Amino acid sequence: MSRPGRQAIVIDTDPGQDDAIAILLALASPELEVLAISTVAGNVPLDLTSRNARMVCELAGRPDLPVHAGADRPLLRPLVTAEHVHGKTGLDGCELPVPTMPLQAEHSVDLIIRSVMERPVGSVTLCPLGPLTNVALALQKEPALAQRIGRIVLMGGGFFEGGNITPAAEFNCYVDPHAAAVVFGSGVPITMVPLDCTHQALTSPARIAAIQALGGRIGPAVAGWLAFAERFDEQKYGQQGGPLHDPCVIAWLIKPELFRGRRCNVEIETQSPLTLGMSVIDWWGVTERPRNALVLGEVDAQGLFDLITERLGRLARSLETA
Repeated sequence: MSRPGRQAIVIDTDPGQDDAIAILLALASPELEVLAISTVAGNVPLDLTSRNARMVCELAGRPDLPVHAGADRPLLRPLVTAEHVHGKTGLDGCELPVPTMPLQAEHSVDLIIRSVMERPVGSVTLCPLGPLTNVALALQKEPALAQRIGRIVLMGGGFFEGGNITPAAEFNCYVDPHAAAVVFGSGVPITMVPLDCTHQALTSPARIAAIQALGGRIGPAVAGWLAFAERFDEQKYGQQGGPLHDPCVIAWLIKPELFRGRRCNVEIETQSPLTLGMSVIDWWGVTERPRNALVLGEVDAQGLFDLITERLGRLARSLETA
């Protein structure tokens, strides 16, 4: 059972520098009980995302946290990865030791089903930070799952910001649009953190320096990841700083007042070659389609970075005294 007063979550992820920071933020936050981490192919192939997740757990002093490997490819199409953004390892920017903690034998899909079904209805939140393949497979495998998940809080999609892998599609939805369509059509309460929100959460020299100053193992690792990741986005978007995507998912769970959004209908394009993976968000309510997601459109960027810095500092200090 989950501990009283803490929100039980399962993080489904494809680390990725921003995924790694999101995991650290969750592990540093007493409001959250991270039950397990499941991995999926996305930013890099599954063997690397599974390795990276365990490296991050060990960095956080949590080799006890179960890490489960999941889908190594999308439901219906070939895998697309993003080494051009995240580097060949997915976590370029800081070299961490090869993990020694084991990878669990149980598949991520079965982990998700078990974690939700063995706990009270509505008590477990799923936090997908990558392609939605594992979550879609779990919903398809266990028909009762959708009625028992408390909420899905995901990073994915975009509307006014367009796409970041094609003109129309954000990366996570593009990698597995059919899985995204399953999730958004499941009836589970969804909070969606799209590019429209995350593109406001930009790194800066001062924000990276504050994290670097935390010291220990945490500060230099996170600062290195941020510095590596921002160089691609600065060149791509012609701006100072790069967006911090996935930590917004965890931050919304901890401090939702940092965000603003509205309930909308969201549909995922699965047919058109031109707009495959596009998240069609009825922001203005011009259709009668049911509102199936809380779509976050604004974030207090400084508040977000203050929260991340404070929590990572807490984690860094705890590791020094352990």
